[in-house]
Amino acid sequence: MLFNKTYSQKGFTLLEILLVVAAIAILAGIVILAINPTKQLGDTRNAQRRSDVNTILNAVYQYAIDNNGSLPSSITTTQTEVCKTGGTCTGLIDLTVLTTNEKYLVSIPYDPTGGSTNGAGYEIKKSANGRVTVVAPDTEQGATISVTR
Repeated sequence: MLFNKTYSQKGFTLLEILLVVAAIAILAGIVILAINPTKQLGDTRNAQRRSDVNTILNAVYQYAIDNNGSLPSSITTTQTEVCKTGGTCTGLIDLTVLTTNEKYLVSIPYDPTGGSTNGAGYEIKKSANGRVTVVAPDTEQGATISVTR
């Protein structure tokens, strides 16, 4: 009597598993490089800065409209950092007239990376003709964010 010895293989070999893992790792590396999370986060922070600069400028002009065209007296012709709400404003531009009773702003927006200790991270100045410029100096990826009205 002859016995037929056949073996059935179930599962994968070590080599097959290693090849699949290597292929997945290569594809994951390509996807991560294509997405570039550092660039995406920088773009997101710059978008927030653009929004904040416009918010500050709109509040300043709304204040001017309500006060017969007079800008907040603390804005100078020298580009200076805006003081954070509740910060010590020595050497900074104090725009609490915009946040009093939350009439124009609830609080002064501050840079997504934090700004300085008492500063919001945004700078403001007015020209001799009364045009106001708000700047975000801490932009990323070489962007320039500045709005003048």
